[in-house]
Amino acid sequence: MWETTCRIVHDYQFTDHKRLRGIYRPSDPLSGRNMLLQGRFAVLRFYLGVRVTEVFDTGDDGHRVWGWTYETLDGHLEQGRLTYEVDKDLRTGDVEFRIRAFSRRAPVPNPIYRLGFAVFGRAVQLEFYHRAGQRIRDLVAAHLRGAPVPRATEETTGDGDTGGPIVVAPHDSPTRWSDRFAIHVRHPGA
Repeated sequence: MWETTCRIVHDYQFTDHKRLRGIYRPSDPLSGRNMLLQGRFAVLRFYLGVRVTEVFDTGDDGHRVWGWTYETLDGHLEQGRLTYEVDKDLRTGDVEFRIRAFSRRAPVPNPIYRLGFAVFGRAVQLEFYHRAGQRIRDLVAAHLRGAPVPRATEETTGDGDTGGPIVVAPHDSPTRWSDRFAIHVRHPGA
């Protein structure tokens, strides 16, 4: 269970694909990895940059804790960092997934995005935390029943970029009819 949970967290497979996708290069080491998050809200698709700034694997007091932290980049709707931890109690074997978050609204110049964040931001954050925990539980339970752990999908960028494939995580993000009408917002906090 520990290894499965760590793999899900490492590959950013714990997000609710209806709300948030992560895009990154699998060949990049986790530490220092740049990720582009696509946040989905109604018909809006927000593109938000983050960078992994810490990877850790510690053990003390009968626990082993593995995880990583990312920090938001300029142009994100928020300023802050999120830490994803997988904690194994070495005495009982229990595994716990935790998210530690610190964030505040970025100085967003667009008044519509600023208002939207003020009205919906905290609720969307709390929903993200809840759904991430539920998705981890569901994926680990399915794996224990024999289902494979989902893997991120490698796709080529198609824009002449020679940096290799990118990963879209989670891989089970369906294309919806409304995606054709989506409004793509790049650097909403800039």
